[in-house]
Amino acid sequence: MENPAIRALTLRHLQFFSVLMQEGHFGRAAKRLAITQPALSNAIKQMEKLLGAQLLTRNTHRLEITPLGTEVLARTDFLVNTVDLALQDIHHVVQRGRALVRVGVIPSASTRLAAAVNAFKPTGGPAVEFVWRDAPSTVLLQEVREGRLDLALAAITEPPGGLTCIDLFQDPLVLVVRRDHPLAREGKASWKAIGHERLVLFESGSMPALGEPARAQFGQQGAQAPYHVRYSETLYALVRGGMALGLMPQLYTTSLHDPELAVLALQDPRIERRVVLVYRPGPMRNAAAKDFIDFLREHLTQPKKLKVRRFARKSVAGPKG
Repeated sequence: MENPAIRALTLRHLQFFSVLMQEGHFGRAAKRLAITQPALSNAIKQMEKLLGAQLLTRNTHRLEITPLGTEVLARTDFLVNTVDLALQDIHHVVQRGRALVRVGVIPSASTRLAAAVNAFKPTGGPAVEFVWRDAPSTVLLQEVREGRLDLALAAITEPPGGLTCIDLFQDPLVLVVRRDHPLAREGKASWKAIGHERLVLFESGSMPALGEPARAQFGQQGAQAPYHVRYSETLYALVRGGMALGLMPQLYTTSLHDPELAVLALQDPRIERRVVLVYRPGPMRNAAAKDFIDFLREHLTQPKKLKVRRFARKSVAGPKG
């Protein structure tokens, strides 16, 4: 049964709570919000009273959020972000006549997403402007949950909780070697054939959960610990220098045109990551985002070349009388 007092919660309460948790300190949060520290403290106490639950534990040294407060914060952040971005969207469409769609993408899938953006031609509504965010999958999934992004293309090993997840395609792991490496003559490699060679792989994204267990299980026993790097340029430099073999998802190699390096299929077994389209279930912030999601679901699940398709917006009837 709903608590009637919760209806007295305002957006201001939620914004105060969200900023306080970002800053982790009443003084810093109050300064950012341009209010006094007592006013912020009183607002949080009022919020707790209206909810009938303690959100924070306070002492002289630090501020800690309760388990229930953590659950409230996840929903608070989503509402605050949604309102802020919706206001930006309203301003943008009024002032510039364009609908904003915020998309996130792992860098390795950006070429496919860019092709989809170019092929997407909506009709029956305002022109669409895309706001891009490239980041590791873990960051993108969190920003979709928080309402900062309308949708994202991410790589996963397990289904992300709380989000709608559409499989788009599989992205296998491959091996990058020097052209003069003995494995390059075969055009492919098995995990066993890698033997005791040292590997280099990405430190974030899906590789720690995908590449590390595979390396340990399928033939890298006794090998030196792999190098971990953040950027593909560094990975390629270590391979060129003969210091390691590169282990990475195939998508990263689509733009690799280096006469010194070769990309080999990695088999026995073939290890793949799932590239998925994720978005929050329920109503979208605007019709353009929903149209683009429908477009991606139809076209990125197919390996063939994108075809331009025009999406007509459904008219929304206004109030009668």
